[in-house]
Amino acid sequence: MHPQTLLDLCAELVRLTLKFEHPADAVVSHFFRDHRGLGPRERATLAETAYAVLRKKLLFERLALSGSGPKERRLAILGFSGSRDFIKSVLSEQEKQWLDACDGVKPDELLDQHRHNLPDWLAQPLKTQLSDKDFWALAESLNQSAGLDVRVNTLNSKREDVQRELKAAGITAQPTPYCPWGLRIADKPALNKLDVFTRGAIEVQDEGSQLLALLVEAKRGEMVVDFCAGAGGKTLALGAAMRNTGRLYAFDTSAHRLDALKPRLARSGLSNVHPAAIAHERDERVKRLSGKIDRVLVDAPCSGLGTLRRNPDLKWRQSAQAVQEMAAKQTAILDSAARLLKSGGRLVYATCSVLPEENEAVAEAFSAAHPDFEPVPVADLLERLLAPPVAKTASELCSGGESGRNYLRLWPHQHNTDGFFAAVWHKR
Repeated sequence: MHPQTLLDLCAELVRLTLKFEHPADAVVSHFFRDHRGLGPRERATLAETAYAVLRKKLLFERLALSGSGPKERRLAILGFSGSRDFIKSVLSEQEKQWLDACDGVKPDELLDQHRHNLPDWLAQPLKTQLSDKDFWALAESLNQSAGLDVRVNTLNSKREDVQRELKAAGITAQPTPYCPWGLRIADKPALNKLDVFTRGAIEVQDEGSQLLALLVEAKRGEMVVDFCAGAGGKTLALGAAMRNTGRLYAFDTSAHRLDALKPRLARSGLSNVHPAAIAHERDERVKRLSGKIDRVLVDAPCSGLGTLRRNPDLKWRQSAQAVQEMAAKQTAILDSAARLLKSGGRLVYATCSVLPEENEAVAEAFSAAHPDFEPVPVADLLERLLAPPVAKTASELCSGGESGRNYLRLWPHQHNTDGFFAAVWHKR
């Protein structure tokens, strides 16, 4: 494709994503449906350019002030995912000089907001939680794209066998550093046409998400509920851990999200999964299972701010008020899910947020209101569930309490996963 045509398309996609009328991934997908003639390279360039602008929006908008022409064109030039020589081939001399000047700006010459590219309502609580060094390391990591992790379906495959099969297909994959089910893949190759994918041996899933399912420790023959199943990534991991026995309910209030589980479920070979759309957390289907369930995972609806590497638009589409409203919803969902458990059962509460209001605050309020649920230190669980030498470093994945062992707390800059939180309880 001619560079000018590609730049024009990038500018248009940037304009559409910055309207914030829909999630960025949905805008990009719709754009590609409207431009079906685009090849894989053009699609990658377009998507990465739009996401680069979303990640560094504050900086690019500041730099764009000194340029000329339509704003979305200036932003697309700054965020262009490709070689500078390629894009410069269609720029005017004035634009080239402007771009060189922008590229020459050093980080220590910028205001803090243009370095971290976070809205103030988000930057301040992160600074409160983290040391200055960790805050800037996190900010830098959030301005990078996320890697690609897959979970090996242990129901039908072994990790080392899948690793060799991927290598034979020219794809380099290494075991994830913590989860025994995962592989981390270099670059972002297309996997959906490979036999290893179509036969259900792997599913794309961030290592942190895999660890959430691991904490449930679902066993053969049990009754287990994934209370906010969504598209079912953790549901499938739980079903494999149960060795396709027992009964696994996948609840969600969105039938549309559960529909995305169907093809994944067909590939997985699982027959113990029972998806069910519910109206709300107090649905009759939920009430009928009260006191009958061995293990419940509540991967609660949240701000999603731990996934900013993948969904950078969230920091511009969310707000402090929305986080407060979400915390109230999370509390209600957790309370309802807890009623499902029988004595001796395990409850896991999780989010992909990095804010204490959605994490520790919800968990601690639940513990205070439910004395029949005993908090379980997550570090103790991980030391038993993870193989050596990873088990010895379990506390590095945790936070909370005097010993920092109560909760799972994953950070992109420390663990190279999305940001995740989890708390675990045992029902007396």
